[in-house]
Amino acid sequence: MALAGLGYACSVLWRSRGQEWARIHGHPLVRLLLPAPAYLRFDRTLAATALLADVWLVSGVLVLGADGIFTEEWMGYPGMMDPGGQGYQVGVVDLLRTTAWWSASAAILGRCWTTTVVQLTVLPLSALWIASFDTYYT
Repeated sequence: MALAGLGYACSVLWRSRGQEWARIHGHPLVRLLLPAPAYLRFDRTLAATALLADVWLVSGVLVLGADGIFTEEWMGYPGMMDPGGQGYQVGVVDLLRTTAWWSASAAILGRCWTTTVVQLTVLPLSALWIASFDTYYT
C-alpha cells in the first residue's frame, strides 16, 4: 500500500505540473511557508504515503521482535528465546529515530510541512512504545 501511495503521490505531482507551485503574491516569507494549493495536495498525499510506510516499518519490527525477543502478554507465546537478539530492541529504536529525523529533514527541505509533522510524530512515538517493551534481556 505504501508503494501504491507513492505512485499516487507521483501522479498528483504529474497532474499538477501546469499549476503554480509557489505563491506569486505576498511577502517572501509567507510565500515560502505557505505553498500553493497544488503543492499542498502533493504534500498531503506524500504525508499519507509516509504514514503507510511508517506503519509498515513498525509492524515489521513487531513481527520480527515477537519471534523470541519481546515478552509482552498481548503478543502470545513468544517461542524460543533468540540469543542473537540482545541488541534488537536498541537497534530498532535507533533505526526508527534515525529514519524519523532523516525523512523529516528531507520533507523540510522540500517544504512538505504535513509530511514533516507526520514523520516527527509517528516514528518517535513508535520508538518510545517499542522501547517500553519487556524483553528476555531486561
